[in-house]
Order: sequence, then C-alpha cells, then structure tokens
Amino acid sequence: MVRRVETIVTLTDDLDGSKADRTILFAFQGASYEIDLSKKNATAFEKALAPYIDKARKAPRAAASGRGRRSGGSAPRSDKQHLAAVREWARANGHDVSNRGRISASVVEAYEAAH
Repeated sequence: MVRRVETIVTLTDDLDGSKADRTILFAFQGASYEIDLSKKNATAFEKALAPYIDKARKAPRAAASGRGRRSGGSAPRSDKQHLAAVREWARANGHDVSNRGRISASVVEAYEAAH
C-alpha cells in the first residue's frame, strides 16, 4: 500500500482577505516583517515605498545584524576572532570580562566606540 501526503499552501492577503500572490519581506527600525499580499496590494505597497527607497541607501550587512563591525576597511574577521579582540581590549582598558560566554553589551559598545 502506498500512502501519499500532500500539503497545499494557499496565501490569503493580509489586508483584504483576497487570494494573495506572494509574501513580501521587509524591515523597519530594526524589526523584520513579512506580509502576504495580492498582486494589486503588492503593487500599492511597492508604489508607497518607492520614493523612500529611491532616496535611501542599502545598509551594510554587518550593520543590519550589529555584528562584525570594523573600522577602516580591514579584512573581515570571524566572530571568534572578534570576540577575542573585544576581550583583550576590555581587559587592557579595565573592564571585567570572563574567558567564555557572553560579553556585556556595554563592554561591546565601549569597544566599538573606541574602534
């Protein structure tokens, strides 16, 4: 006996309840969102954002995630290397940091401000 299970996904427009054609992903003030929209509503969404997107600049990936910030165009470093550098700087500048685990946000901010 063969058993086949099918999953059918249908999108419903989050604005008006009609059939949606696609899911749109976007971010605003540090939060990411997604919304299912019909072709008509997706076009209206894109048209509403167009003047802002035309004047905006793309954020660098590192800035979007808050990780891996570097000064002066230096080569990318791994997270491990970055954390080691933060710990070394923190100890040299009187901050108390452990050898493992999370580094407090205040210490990371102080490191970023110094670099």
